[in-house]
Amino acid sequence: MSIKDNLSVLLKEIPENVKLVAVSKTKPIEDILEAYNAGQNIFGENKAQEMIAKQPQLPENIHWHFIGHMQTNKVKHIAPFVALIEAVDSLKLLKEISKQANKINRVIDCLLQFHIATEETKFGLDFDEAKEILDNPEFKIMKNIRITGVMGMATFTDNTELIRKEFRTLKDYFYKLKENYFSDKDYFKEISMGMSGDYKIAIEEGSTIVRIGSIIFGART
Repeated sequence: MSIKDNLSVLLKEIPENVKLVAVSKTKPIEDILEAYNAGQNIFGENKAQEMIAKQPQLPENIHWHFIGHMQTNKVKHIAPFVALIEAVDSLKLLKEISKQANKINRVIDCLLQFHIATEETKFGLDFDEAKEILDNPEFKIMKNIRITGVMGMATFTDNTELIRKEFRTLKDYFYKLKENYFSDKDYFKEISMGMSGDYKIAIEEGSTIVRIGSIIFGART
């Protein structure tokens, strides 16, 4: 099936209140344009250099989500156009995002990334580390970033009960942060969880953003 057909099938399974991020990493401009022309306008990249190279070649109204591990020295290159940085896992990174956003008079939306999987290789905060960031006086004076929710990746496994448990952990973190830090902030509303292999479970468990690549574009080479 074509990219357009793949998107059409997928969108029938995803509720209207859930945002679809088309993960376009390693995919050529032509594939992204095909998805864009089929109505998709949120795309996710996990390498800053690739996003920087692609962005000028594509329509300006694309919403770019950075979904990979962000190096502080790359922030300045994506700050002018990125819509959401999904994987913030340190105060140092938040400070750099705020600094670069301030230079160009922008407010950049970010998600706090939590480590919810059993694999040690995944990046992310634990709950106490997130609280340390949010309680830090330096965070409280940042005017050019906005924490709009949380993000996490489940273990890569066929064990659906484990995946479900990990997604529930992330949702629990979201509600605790909402209650204690963002109760009066309408913009704190996103739970980004679920990829090609587990997005249906993620949606059942309350995801508001799913990040899907191979189902749309085919397997990566």
